[in-house]
Amino acid sequence: MVSQSHRYVFHGAISPAPLCCMKPKDQFDNLEKHTQWGIDVLEKYIKFVKERTEIELSYAKQLRNLSKKYQPKKNSKEEEEYRYTSTRAFLATLNEMNDYAGQHEVISENMTSLITGELTRYVQELKQERKSHFHDGRKAQQHLETCWKQLEASKRRFERDCKEADRAQQYFEKMDADINVTKADVEKARQQAQLRHQMAEDSKAEYSSTLQKFNSEQHDHYYTHIPNIFQKIQDMEERRIVRIGESMKTFAEVDRQVIPIIGKCLDEITKAAESIDHKNDSQLVIEAFKSGFEPPGDIEFEDFTQPMKRTISESSLSNSRGDGKSEPKFGGKSKGKLWPFIKKNKLSLKLGAGPEDFSNLPPEQRRKKLQQKVDELNKDIQKEMDQRDALTKMKDVYIKNPQMGDAASVDHRLAELGQNIEKLRLEVQKFEGWLAEVEGRLPARTEQARRQSGLYEAQNTSTVNSCAQDRESSPDGSYTEEQSQETEMKVPATDFDDEFDDEEPLPTIGTCKALYTFEGQNEGTISVAEGEMLYVIEEDKGDGWTRIRRNEDEEGYVPTSYVEVYLDKNAKDEYKSLQKISE
Repeated sequence: MVSQSHRYVFHGAISPAPLCCMKPKDQFDNLEKHTQWGIDVLEKYIKFVKERTEIELSYAKQLRNLSKKYQPKKNSKEEEEYRYTSTRAFLATLNEMNDYAGQHEVISENMTSLITGELTRYVQELKQERKSHFHDGRKAQQHLETCWKQLEASKRRFERDCKEADRAQQYFEKMDADINVTKADVEKARQQAQLRHQMAEDSKAEYSSTLQKFNSEQHDHYYTHIPNIFQKIQDMEERRIVRIGESMKTFAEVDRQVIPIIGKCLDEITKAAESIDHKNDSQLVIEAFKSGFEPPGDIEFEDFTQPMKRTISESSLSNSRGDGKSEPKFGGKSKGKLWPFIKKNKLSLKLGAGPEDFSNLPPEQRRKKLQQKVDELNKDIQKEMDQRDALTKMKDVYIKNPQMGDAASVDHRLAELGQNIEKLRLEVQKFEGWLAEVEGRLPARTEQARRQSGLYEAQNTSTVNSCAQDRESSPDGSYTEEQSQETEMKVPATDFDDEFDDEEPLPTIGTCKALYTFEGQNEGTISVAEGEMLYVIEEDKGDGWTRIRRNEDEEGYVPTSYVEVYLDKNAKDEYKSLQKISE
């Protein structure tokens, strides 16, 4: 850039100079090329940042896909594997990698908004400003060239008029000296010479005026207009340089802002790795795969020196040394092999199916499977009973209010539910019998083992507990037929008797406001007035009726659409818990 202290040098000459050397066109060309190069640099940097954002987005997407790829699939065997601390740590690593990918997305978003977007708008403004400055420079140059052409024309005219005046003067002097020329011709020549002389004087005055004007315009051009234009171009270029520097700082700052969060993600991964407990994982494996078998006894010495029939020691086929009885499950002929290593039925493994009583499993694994099956059946029974209760209530409503529906329409479904419940109860009794058989054979577990494998105690329902308490085993660990029958009779009797227990007053689970007036004329309903506030003691279970209470003596059903209900969550949860206990 050319500063004010150093005036514009063109071809090594300092203005004023010969006019042919005073045109700054070459300087404008140089500045135009330089400023265009500056814009190209800015656009190149914008392209660089844009490609960086695309890389960040692509990297984040790949990280997310990687994390998703190794996430456990729902309802698959992989979910069971995540009970181990090592696999849980791996899952935490996958989740943190997801957050890590999110930070790279933040980098991309911030760079796009703070750098790429801002610089793109700035480049457009810079191009317009540059175009305006060079347009003003060319306009000033054209104006000076126009003044120069006017000066040249005035100068040539003055020169021509001077020559014409000299010729006219010479011609007059020649005519005046010639005695043969008439006085009239001489006078005419004299007048012509005077006219030409006057024209030369006028041209001289015009040339002088034009010259002064040009000098003034030239001075303003080189000392005012052009310096101002060059200064504007210099300011524009300096702003561009400052702007690209600020963008580079922002580029670094965007990365620096996410470093603490990325560091936190890495810290969480480290924390997850440190939470791995090899002892706990080993214990889980032991609990998952322990068979419950007693170690085999010593093999008796067979004396082949005595002439006797060779026999195989029975000690390897019994659960305790010296016990002459063998396990019913593993009884039979298994010569020469120890029972813990008996191969499973190949056909069952091939078809992926096993016996219904899980007798193909070791005792401890069988117990867990049977307990799981009993829990599942009890849940199914509870669902069926809930449906039966709801249909029974609906039938009562239909009986009291025939206009709402036909009570006989639900009889078929109630019969189906009753049959389903009875079938499920028989299934529960069957599996509980097998469970009792297994539990009678398993050795007594230590308190520590009970705590570590507490799934059985934690998941037992009240029905199963009552049945387990009534079981009594014989000294050899088997169960008598009378005990099985007693157990079978206790389960349905308990559930059946509970349905006829006297109902205690239900607790309130919320309040309601009557939206319309309802005249409760049928039995079991209650009348309410519009705007009245009452207590809710039983919410709508799908039959369109809500049970409410006005005071201790007045309660009944109202259409759910006639009231606006406000349930108390805590009271509702407590009510449901009490219902489950009572059932």
